[in-house]
Amino acid sequence: MVAARYRSAIHGHCPPCASPAPWRIKGTARKAPPMALPVRQQAMYWSISAAVFLLLLWVLGGVIMPFLVGGAIAYFLDPVADRLERLGCSRAMATTLIFVIMIVAVVTIVLAIVPLLVQQASGLVAAAPGIFEQLRDFLTERFPGAFSDGSPVQTSLSNLGETIQSRGAELLQTVLSSAAGVVNVIVFIVVVPVVAFYMLLDWDRMIARIDQLLPRDHAPTIRMLAGRIDRTLASFVRGQGTVCLVLGTFYAVALMVVGLQFGLVVGLIAGLLTFIPYVGALVGGVLAIGLALFQFWGEWWWIISVVAIFMVGQALEGNVLTPKLVGSSVGLHPVWLIFALSAFGTVFGFVGMLVGVPVAAVIGVLVRYFVERYQEGLLYQGVSAQDAPPDDSPNPDV
Repeated sequence: MVAARYRSAIHGHCPPCASPAPWRIKGTARKAPPMALPVRQQAMYWSISAAVFLLLLWVLGGVIMPFLVGGAIAYFLDPVADRLERLGCSRAMATTLIFVIMIVAVVTIVLAIVPLLVQQASGLVAAAPGIFEQLRDFLTERFPGAFSDGSPVQTSLSNLGETIQSRGAELLQTVLSSAAGVVNVIVFIVVVPVVAFYMLLDWDRMIARIDQLLPRDHAPTIRMLAGRIDRTLASFVRGQGTVCLVLGTFYAVALMVVGLQFGLVVGLIAGLLTFIPYVGALVGGVLAIGLALFQFWGEWWWIISVVAIFMVGQALEGNVLTPKLVGSSVGLHPVWLIFALSAFGTVFGFVGMLVGVPVAAVIGVLVRYFVERYQEGLLYQGVSAQDAPPDDSPNPDV
């Protein structure tokens, strides 16, 4: 089946045409066959393509965001649709079944959790000035010299509390009352599922068509790199997404059990930010412990319980969830991931953060590929390694 061939290609199984080139096999001639275009001209075309992609991302970021999200959903649901096809469902039936289940799940979550989430988020924004006021009074009592009236620290805390109050109220008012914002949200909610549905329905045909358009000189290499990128990206995003879901649920439930105000919001924030290594635990832990100090001051048992929740969460993430669900060989170093998200988020906004992880995966795979080519070349091995006879001595361990 043609679709199966392209699925195997994109998921890393080498098709027949992707066998190693003769000049890369040990003991054969090292001269590569001539290419249709010089290397310099090919590099120019690839650079222009990358520049056009970044320019479109910068100019049309807000417009293409629903299509990027829809394409990402289709990409991650394609293995599920393939499995349903192997069980006897047609592609259309598999796609429809997946989206019916998704719609039911989303509606259930919205009806069960979103009202409470909105209520707690509004309460947290409203309570923020009081929390900062109490923090200022507490610090003033302990450090009267540093927090006296007119001191820089006292002025900064006052300005911070006023800013949070004004900006928080302004943000809520903008989100709830802005007609343009409401229209954009509605368009996003409608367009994303439609795009995801049709892309998932035609995913195998799109992959086959893209494969037909690959440059013939580079098609085997591009297929191989696409398989590596797919494994890296899928392993990280699916695994890390599951980690976020598990930790977010754990934090939210545990914080609500100990009676922390706004525990649902804090737990979901901590779980969501877990996607960025170390950030979720840091932000969620500081926020939760700060709220615990504000709510449970003097009742140290409850404050220690909140601290223990995040310690258990970190132990669970580091020793169980991440090794089992993400693994250590996905090829996305935490520092590189944080840099990519920060850089693309700064330049391209929220859309840049959406494409930051895929771009980080692509760049990581390409860098490792070029390092491999460098280590196989004469620049690294030298002329002596090329002329050295093969080692035919018997292995004493065999």
